[in-house]
Amino acid sequence: MKRNLPIFGVLAVLLVAIAIANPSFLEPDGFLAFVKRAAPLAILAAGQYFVIVSGEFDLSVGSLVTAEVVIAARLIDGDPGATWPVVLLLLAFGALIGLLNGLVTTVLKVPSFIVTLGMLLILSGAVFLWTDGSPRGALSEEFRQAGRGSVGPVPWSVLVLAVAMAAVIALMRSDFGRTLLAAGDNPTAARLSGVRVLRVKTAAFVLSGLSAAVCAVLLGGFAGVSAQVGEGLEFQAITAVVLGGVVLGGGRGSAVAAIAGAFTLQSLFTLLNLHGISGALEYTVQGLILIIAVALGSVQFPRRVKSASTTA
Repeated sequence: MKRNLPIFGVLAVLLVAIAIANPSFLEPDGFLAFVKRAAPLAILAAGQYFVIVSGEFDLSVGSLVTAEVVIAARLIDGDPGATWPVVLLLLAFGALIGLLNGLVTTVLKVPSFIVTLGMLLILSGAVFLWTDGSPRGALSEEFRQAGRGSVGPVPWSVLVLAVAMAAVIALMRSDFGRTLLAAGDNPTAARLSGVRVLRVKTAAFVLSGLSAAVCAVLLGGFAGVSAQVGEGLEFQAITAVVLGGVVLGGGRGSAVAAIAGAFTLQSLFTLLNLHGISGALEYTVQGLILIIAVALGSVQFPRRVKSASTTA
């Protein structure tokens, strides 16, 4: 638990700094709007958490988000009646991409970095070929409600995030969470103790693909259709997870802290925007955060053969 305290402290400091720069942030509408903007990244980071804590990487989620939004716009094309069938199709497509990533990684023994980098290129190329760089079609108003609509004062995206967080915490406190941590910490020992390592790691990739699908639904509703809607999200998700104290290489880390890392990253970007700092600097900030977080983790929390892992 103590490993997770720094990220919550940093998040609190950033939220105070935002409130000082923009006093309306403290109002319910202002804070809910912030959570609404952070929800897609937080959900994507939760999916990335499953993969990283299992000892793998998923670099394909950004291009998957873009592909999902483009597919949704093309298939719905403004027809309200097609909304829910397409949403279900998006979830199935996300799970399928995750399954393919997981099977190639675990069965064919190809490093997940290479597998998901290849999938990133495949999806990016497919989207470009299909759209010629200019997405066609339109999202229905019913589809867009998930990203920009609300139930009373509470945005739908905030409710979706709350459900996703509850599901993630429940999963990591279940037998699945314990076996996932064991598979990431020491795959050989986990296999000898009866853990089906290949199945557990593949399931982690499927969950990552599903999280990308949910993220795409929220971003499509919030930002609309674009061939760049998911650009760079894979690196933001990895940065958020590492910022939350999750150990690269697997076996240790908190799901809640990983989600807090996403909120911290979103808080930092919000603060930069409030001070008029160019959005291009965000990539530089992400790179510095990633390097510093991994370096501090290596120095302060060295790897042990037998470690007490936190699950949520």
